[in-house]
Amino acid sequence: MHCQRGTMMMSAELCLLAFLILNVGTTLGFGPNQRMEFTFLLPAGRTECFYQTTIRNDSMEVEYQVLAGSGLVVGFVLTGPSGQQLVSDFRRSDGIHLVEPTEDGDYRLCFDNSFSKLSEKMVFFEVIMNSQSRPGGDEWEDMASTDSLVEYQLGDIRATLDSVYGSLERSLQALTILRAFEARDRYLLEDNLWRVSFWSCLNLLVMLAVAAAQIYTLRRFFDNTKRI
Repeated sequence: MHCQRGTMMMSAELCLLAFLILNVGTTLGFGPNQRMEFTFLLPAGRTECFYQTTIRNDSMEVEYQVLAGSGLVVGFVLTGPSGQQLVSDFRRSDGIHLVEPTEDGDYRLCFDNSFSKLSEKMVFFEVIMNSQSRPGGDEWEDMASTDSLVEYQLGDIRATLDSVYGSLERSLQALTILRAFEARDRYLLEDNLWRVSFWSCLNLLVMLAVAAAQIYTLRRFFDNTKRI
């Protein structure tokens, strides 16, 4: 009965934590890169798959991390549109993989928890699509060719903007990773707090029981004195 209650409480905490850090489809609109983040619960003994559509000659970066669950490990398999297995991780807590260049079609990302029959896992993963085609490139070239009196070289301006955009991308990725670490640490702290509180209450009850037993024993010594 206590095991079932503890399992239900853990499942409720995992669901609440997944709801709090769920962030799907975050995309920057001022660059060619697209970013998708997702946090989900992977049931015990199950395998969950997701699909990402790509085009040819792009690059795709996949990063995942196990936030909660017994052992903090899952299996991960990345399969290409042609059915070829590109990545296979077994019982890993995190991983980063880069596919370059990509093919036309859907890539399949599968997370495996079939080896765990009792514990569900909370998994966070992020997919970053780096497009080689730059929107608006023709407009820049047309402006450079038509307006020859511009003092600043558009190529230098474009290189500076690309550098700033790359720095912002790396900063956003670092913040996302830190947020995932913070969510995992918060769950561990809450779980440890429940264990510490439980054992503290249990020790307190034992101490009270021992004190009551000692008082009762001492009183029995005086109550059992024989009358003369």
